Amino acid sequence: MQPARSTPYPDPLELGSFGDLVGVLDPGELARARAEIQSMDPARLLHQDEDGDTILHLLAARGLRHFAQAAAEAFKECGRLEIKEHKGKTPLLVAATANQAELVRDLLVLGADVDAADHKGQTLLHLAATYGFPNVLMAVLASGVQVEVEARNFEGRTHLAEGLWGVRERDLVPPDPALTTLPSLPSQDIKSSKTVLHLAVQDGNLQLVQFFLQLPGPRQFINMKAHGNTALHMAAALSGHSCQESLVRLLLSRGADPSARNLENEQPAHLLPPGPGGDQLRLLLKSRRPPPGAARRPAQPP
Repeated sequence: MQPARSTPYPDPLELGSFGDLVGVLDPGELARARAEIQSMDPARLLHQDEDGDTILHLLAARGLRHFAQAAAEAFKECGRLEIKEHKGKTPLLVAATANQAELVRDLLVLGADVDAADHKGQTLLHLAATYGFPNVLMAVLASGVQVEVEARNFEGRTHLAEGLWGVRERDLVPPDPALTTLPSLPSQDIKSSKTVLHLAVQDGNLQLVQFFLQLPGPRQFINMKAHGNTALHMAAALSGHSCQESLVRLLLSRGADPSARNLENEQPAHLLPPGPGGDQLRLLLKSRRPPPGAARRPAQPP
């Protein structure tokens, strides 16, 4: 958490004096906020402190929605809604970084640029994914704003590969119609070639794997390879993980191909650990035939 910073705004507009309500914007509170913001001298309103922060950046960081809404309206009128602080963050990106989901949606509805990026190339979805803020992600999806789904940061990582999977189990909700605007699930990270399914399986995150497999997507997504390994290879390599068997069974139930071979010519069964648990899963994998339509491979020695 960032320490509180002094602001250039004297009373009665010290940030500590700003009140706010949770939920739907209250018309009376919004009218009061608009009156206070409109009474400010424009030069003072748009003033940037030593860190490049304006009053709108600071209000966004605090999640003070009524005053942030009023300030954002004034900034938009001046053509400064995308003003950036010293790290290149617009007020929208500051709100996302502070996990202020309702304010993120407010700013998007007002017309803030959903594809704006900071000095690291991080967009709104990159930030929501990196920090594991599902509410911010859902706010973007629920806003109906079109997002540049394949945008990559300066490390070449897409929104999903950057860490949509970082939205942890406790944060997940069942997919709903809004999620049809999610970026294409087969998107692969430039560096590792991994999809979000690879990342979630690698982490042993069963609930997140279930979540991704419920989303719309092509069937072949399940068998995409990252440097030769499918998600089933990665599940088989989770030696001793409490969710290993559940992950293997889930992937098989969704069409994972147990005959797929990686760059070392290994099938998932070859990566299972020795012992009773591994032997049981090995029998399960060997008992499964390739899914319908999969190309048959000539028999090869184990």
